[in-house]
Amino acid sequence: MSDSKKIWLDGELVDEAAAKISVFDHGLLYGDGIFEGIRFYNGRVFRLEEHIDRLFLSAKAILLKMPWTQSEVCDIVCETIRANGLTDGYVRLVVTRGSGGLGLNPYLCPTPSMFCIAASIQLYPEEHYEKGLELITCATRRPSHATLSPQVKSLNYLNNVMAKVECIKAGVMEGLMLNEEGTVAECTGDTIFIVKNGVVITPKISDGALDGITRAVIFDLCERQDIDIIEDTLTRYDVYTSDECFLTGTAAEVIPVVKVDDREIGDGTPGDIFKELLKGFREEAANTGVEIG
Repeated sequence: MSDSKKIWLDGELVDEAAAKISVFDHGLLYGDGIFEGIRFYNGRVFRLEEHIDRLFLSAKAILLKMPWTQSEVCDIVCETIRANGLTDGYVRLVVTRGSGGLGLNPYLCPTPSMFCIAASIQLYPEEHYEKGLELITCATRRPSHATLSPQVKSLNYLNNVMAKVECIKAGVMEGLMLNEEGTVAECTGDTIFIVKNGVVITPKISDGALDGITRAVIFDLCERQDIDIIEDTLTRYDVYTSDECFLTGTAAEVIPVVKVDDREIGDGTPGDIFKELLKGFREEAANTGVEIG
């Protein structure tokens, strides 16, 4: 098989070198579009329907009319994975407003554009799942709900990129992002959970957290394993003094945090509740999902 990836682009599979969009595409010019990151394991796409449902909700929120049905998009994801001969990996699915004239007017773009990439991925080295991550608090704040709802997975990611730059310059792989009130929203690319006195706590959606797919899996796992879990407003003090801390995300899966702003979390090693949830997540991911076919 050729090393060249096959990319689904506006109705056909093309070699990655031929996967091109117009310089007049409003996704490129103005960040006017939406995306989903989706994982597949053991020949199954994990929580595919939930991801595609969220994609369509994001489209509705920004008045982007999708010319495909949800079922068709699910089929496109599976077709792209098959075309690349993969059984485990990551899908990036992007929908832009499409090509139009210069200027902000989205109605100058008659047809949305969509592309789907399937590839292998490893966001964090395996040692970090065993030893944990160190975080900093980023100076860059999450935009308020009044600016852009965090539930819209838009192509406007410069805010997160600049926070990630802070992390890189500080020599860490992730960082806390606070909202305009100064309470914890999420991380640059992941949602955050803490454990205090046996209770799992995560920021409320209204505090700026994405209602993530993996986040929802943690709620399901906690319910099955009789672990108490709540949403609440969290301060940095709550994170610093927690017994455990971990992050979740489609690419990151479930990963422990052992130090934040030079404060050791718990005893400085991944905690027992994290280990239970990681085990449960990996079993769920390996054994459920839509078959690629």
